Amino acid sequence: MIVAGPIEAYIDALERPDAAVIVDMEQVGREREFPIIGPVVGRTCELLARAVGAKRVFEMGSGFGYSTWWFARAVGEGGTVVHTDGSPSRSEEAKAWMTTAGLSERVDFRVGDALQLLAADTGMWDVIFCDIDKEGYPEALQLARTRLRSGGLLITDNTLWGGRVTHEDPDECTAAVRRYNEEAHDAADLLTTILPIRDGLSVSLKL
Repeated sequence: MIVAGPIEAYIDALERPDAAVIVDMEQVGREREFPIIGPVVGRTCELLARAVGAKRVFEMGSGFGYSTWWFARAVGEGGTVVHTDGSPSRSEEAKAWMTTAGLSERVDFRVGDALQLLAADTGMWDVIFCDIDKEGYPEALQLARTRLRSGGLLITDNTLWGGRVTHEDPDECTAAVRRYNEEAHDAADLLTTILPIRDGLSVSLKL
């Protein structure tokens, strides 16, 4: 746990949404023990996307659509969020959730490897959100940098990785997260910081 338990619970209570669909999605996440970004990171993502006037968001790793809901609210009518997942059934489930939420027209559902899907896309994006397998983080960083407009944001979850980024002898996943953090901070075309919320949220502004 990165933030002290009582503090995290207090913030969660303040920022918990009351929309029935997202409450239900959180319950599903708990029941399946499926990792979701949670309300604090979700609200932060929505806030950041709104702050840069995002109309085009590409999610690298979307699961059953929890993070998609927050970004779909941010882009507004006429905006687009690309939802990616390697599972056709999970993509269909996300579509059903977004339909229930009245947001499906804002979402482009794509099935496949998120890195490959972004590499095949020729557009530029206002926000790219990264939550793929951690071994892919360094590659995701290098690819996302080429797909962000100036003034756009790369937002990446789990960049403190349960505190394991401080370990002297990291495993493969931890080493990849550490490499991502170091390269994002060293990149001349990015201004990067890590917000110590939940499991660490890296935010990079494309200069």
